[in-house]
Amino acid sequence: MTAPSTFGLSSEARNLHWLLSNLVEEVPGIQSVAVVSSDGLLLLSSDPERNTAAREALETKRSGPRGSAADLATIVSGIGSLTIGAAKLMDSGKVKHTMVAMEEGSLFVMSISDGSLLGVHGSADCDMSVVSYHMALFVGRAGHVLTPELRSELRKSLEDASAGSPR
Repeated sequence: MTAPSTFGLSSEARNLHWLLSNLVEEVPGIQSVAVVSSDGLLLLSSDPERNTAAREALETKRSGPRGSAADLATIVSGIGSLTIGAAKLMDSGKVKHTMVAMEEGSLFVMSISDGSLLGVHGSADCDMSVVSYHMALFVGRAGHVLTPELRSELRKSLEDASAGSPR
């Protein structure tokens, strides 16, 4: 993972970047991670350089890089909405986490706070219980600091990074 610049960010935002970096570096099999706000906007990503490649691909009408965090954010938001709707229809309370096992990978979605979601794209050989455990640790550590103000700061930092990236 290429560490994004955290210059000028609050200590809470820098801590979230650090937690995300640790999640990716310490858990074998994680390919991409995205933190998504309740309205589906990407707040934090494990692969900012792939987000730039995805934007460039959209501008030239090519398909984006497979598994980019920008794509992951879209998928996480959709799955989050779908499972929340299903839980309401089934009168089963709040959704805590969702896992999708595929032939060549896995997708994990976990609620953080106020509708924010943590999404992880794992490789086919990742240990699902280890990934889930570390996601729960991230949520436990990040959930109480992910305030509306911090979400706004993270979103602005992504927009500023996008505006400053070469196109």
